[in-house]
Amino acid sequence: MKRNESGFTLIELMIVVAIIGILAAVAIPSFQSYTKKAKTAEAKEILANARTMQAAYQAEMGYYAAKMTSIGWSDSSFKYYGHVTIATASTGKFTARISGNLDSDATIDVWTIDQDGTLSHTTID
Repeated sequence: MKRNESGFTLIELMIVVAIIGILAAVAIPSFQSYTKKAKTAEAKEILANARTMQAAYQAEMGYYAAKMTSIGWSDSSFKYYGHVTIATASTGKFTARISGNLDSDATIDVWTIDQDGTLSHTTID
């Protein structure tokens, strides 16, 4: 009497596991790149808001504020970045700075914006 057994052999299962491993090795670095881009979008948005508030303050007072609290800024709920600081401020210029550690290493990600809206990624995490 002949038995018909169906199922996967050990070799077939090992091939499937190897294929999944190769796909994961290709996909994970790409995914990490996309998540870092999404996190840096937060810095760009925060600095754009800070620039808008500085422009309104400058239009009213005639000079840029030296502290973000002077323009009513609140560092309330940033997920990836710390607080916004004013690196330089004068009658016609200002530079705002924000930093954050995106991947828990020793390098800090730093962005700046000036009165013209020029964004600079000064230190890349």
